[in-house]
Amino acid sequence: MPKLLVTNRAGEESTVEATTGLSVMENIRDNGFDELLALCGGCCSCATCHIHVDPAFADRLPAMSEDENDLLDSSDHRNEFSRLSCQVPMTDALDGLKVTIAEED
Repeated sequence: MPKLLVTNRAGEESTVEATTGLSVMENIRDNGFDELLALCGGCCSCATCHIHVDPAFADRLPAMSEDENDLLDSSDHRNEFSRLSCQVPMTDALDGLKVTIAEED
């Protein structure tokens, strides 16, 4: 199982055993990170699963869709490493992925 390193809004980092085939959002949510709301359940329609991806992993992620880009534009906390965690499938190639849960808008 790949490892996923998650930094919460308080700056505390936790390592979780991620399940491939699930999205990064599902892995974060299923491991007790309540601050990642994911209100739409992964349908790419709310941006409440906004994360910042460690720059070392940015080129390993799938390309951002226009819908994801539009939703992230609504965030005051967007940066060049912002992604919606529901749009990033967890794979073995992402073992060690580091993400930070973005501040709530």
